[in-house]
Formats: sequence, structure tokens, C-alpha cells
Amino acid sequence: MKVNRLDNNLICVGSIGKSRGLNGEFFLNSYCDPQDNIINYSTLIIENNPELNIAYIKKFNEKFLSKITSIDTIDAVKSFTNLKVFIKESELPNLNQEEFYWHDLIGMKVLDINNNDELGTVKEISNYGSNDLLEIFPSESSIDSKKRQIPFVKKVFILSIDDETITVDWPKDF
Repeated sequence: MKVNRLDNNLICVGSIGKSRGLNGEFFLNSYCDPQDNIINYSTLIIENNPELNIAYIKKFNEKFLSKITSIDTIDAVKSFTNLKVFIKESELPNLNQEEFYWHDLIGMKVLDINNNDELGTVKEISNYGSNDLLEIFPSESSIDSKKRQIPFVKKVFILSIDDETITVDWPKDF
């Protein structure tokens, strides 16, 4: 899952997939974890189209089927394919003290615990299958100019997270 933000107040929770049927329905790709959480949000905002409203989202086998209120044809909905779907950050539920949202990690400094070297800052979080990966890009004060991907595995590679810093156990030559 790549973490995407349209601006400081909107969080990407999905995207519009391929159309289904002739009446403007489409498959909605959920980026939520668990995926069913996308049904819980009251206001979904379509990228570059904040005036449009999602009429409904319903579970369809293991997927989600959705429709935009004013779109009633297959041709009209096809122009929205692959657009991102956002919620307002204020709609996210509050978390416990030890929990955080991925978007909160973007921009955090990453320090290696072994010698307190700064490895860079988190630019993205991706998932290519087995684990989420922190994508670390070098900063002005980082130890070198290498880009890194660090698996987000707590107590193995990710040791602690505070307000501005993620402490990791990661060899800087890897």
C-alpha cells in the first residue's frame, strides 16, 4: 500500500477500478486495513472531483461495488477509472498511544541504533507482498546518499517510534 495524500487534510483510502455493468457501477479498490473499513467512511472524495458523491458501496464477493450518484452509463464512469478516493483525516478513528497511521510516518527521520547514524527520512510506505516497507530517502544530514527499503517489522528492524524519529536496527551498508 502506498501512502498517498492529496493535501494535508485528505488521506487516500482507495481508487476507482474497472466498470461493471451498463449503469455506471464500478469496482472500488480499498487500501484500508482491513479492506472492509472503506464502507465505514461517511464522505468519500474523488480525486479532482470533490463535487461528486459516492451513492453506495456494497460488498460483492470479495470486492466492493460502488456507484457515483450522477453517473449512469458505462462510458461516463470509465473516465474515472484509476482516480484516487480520499477521506478527510478527521474521519480516521483515534488510536491508542502505541499505534499510528502510516501517513504519520511520512517525513520522519530514521536513525540506526547501532551508531546513531541518520539514514534519511521516510518518503513512502509500500507493500510488495510479505511486509510493509519504509522507503527511506537520503536527507542533508544522513550518513550517505543511499535510498533504502526497511521492512516494517517491530522489535526486529523497527525498534521505536517517537514524535519525529524512527529508530531502527538496520546495517547501513544494506
